Amino acid sequence: MLEEMGKAARAAAYKLADLSTAEKNQVLMSIADRLEAESADILAANEQDLADARQNGMSAALLDRLTLNPQRLSGMANDVRQVCRLADPVGQLMDGGQLDSGLRIERRRVPLGVVGVIYEARPNVTVDVASLCLKTGNAAILRGGKETWRTNAATVRLIQNALQHHNLPTAAVQAIENPDRELVNQLLKLDRYVDMLIPRGGAGLHKLCRENSTIPVITGGIGVCHIYIDETMEIEPALEIIVNAKKQRPSACNSLETLLIDRAIAERFLPALSARMAQENILLHADENVLARLQQGPASVTLIQPGHYDDEWLSLDMNVKLVADMDEAIDHIRRHGTQHSDAILTRSTQHATRFVKQVDSAAVYVNASTRFTDGGQFGLGAEVAVSTQKLHARGPMGLEALTTYKWIAWGDDTLRA
Repeated sequence: MLEEMGKAARAAAYKLADLSTAEKNQVLMSIADRLEAESADILAANEQDLADARQNGMSAALLDRLTLNPQRLSGMANDVRQVCRLADPVGQLMDGGQLDSGLRIERRRVPLGVVGVIYEARPNVTVDVASLCLKTGNAAILRGGKETWRTNAATVRLIQNALQHHNLPTAAVQAIENPDRELVNQLLKLDRYVDMLIPRGGAGLHKLCRENSTIPVITGGIGVCHIYIDETMEIEPALEIIVNAKKQRPSACNSLETLLIDRAIAERFLPALSARMAQENILLHADENVLARLQQGPASVTLIQPGHYDDEWLSLDMNVKLVADMDEAIDHIRRHGTQHSDAILTRSTQHATRFVKQVDSAAVYVNASTRFTDGGQFGLGAEVAVSTQKLHARGPMGLEALTTYKWIAWGDDTLRA
């Protein structure tokens, strides 16, 4: 089964690579329009997936990720339209020039070919990946989680109908609908046809792919994100940023998980923090150095447990820890972070500059919410993933991250001496 999907995807990729930007944008506009005009099948499938998920005891955070409604579908459609408006990187001249040998050499962006993406309860990923891949002339093989298989299947059918309408192969976007995990293992070995693999899920999925894939893997999407507040920061703007980073969408990978508070600001900051967290219904998990003081306030607070610093809450829970100074804060981030998104709240330019240099994350913020780590917010359009590694792509992966390059040498009957 997967062998045939791979062959078909490879053939489709050759076809896509020959399309002009205008032709690719026409397909994307058709997909966007259909997402709004023909959404009934997707929403019905999503309701079935949600019903099963609730029956199986899925957490509120994952249910939120899984849920689609007309507003979210409209947002997904607008993301596709935004991709249409973005510059097409395929064919861009990166550099080149005339060589002493007489060759005129160029380095141009080209599609990767076939991209495989494995993801969990995020049905919007189906549209994001498809639109970015089509814009860059790549075919896609998608494997969503078993919790979303009906939603993903209905979405891919809509995309394939749009492809067919434009006389393009439906194999340009395919979904593995069978929930059998053995098919994931087969996909990991499909290096003859798949050029890059992106797992979007938990640490277990990432480990499985890194250890078993014969395809180059780009990992990311696990966000144990931190905010460090130093002694120079005012209380009210700090609280606004903290609430936004934690509550704006707690189930997202760029939401705040651990707040690191400089001891020098603790006495005046902790009472205000407790009051605001009580107002926002955020449960605090505090270290022993701050637990007693927070328990004096109105916020719900409990003693942090081993391992909480290393996992995503993806809910209205937040770790709180006192640190002696920025050195301790940076050390904590290095030991427990996932190199996703971390921030400092400060009025000191010196502190900000040092934090940016010393924190080795894909996105580092100064006086801003971590919730901005997103392809749309960074001006990239929809994203295929947020990479937390360093090779090929890092941070939100937009269009350029789905391309490679080739060298083109123009000669005039030129021979090597």
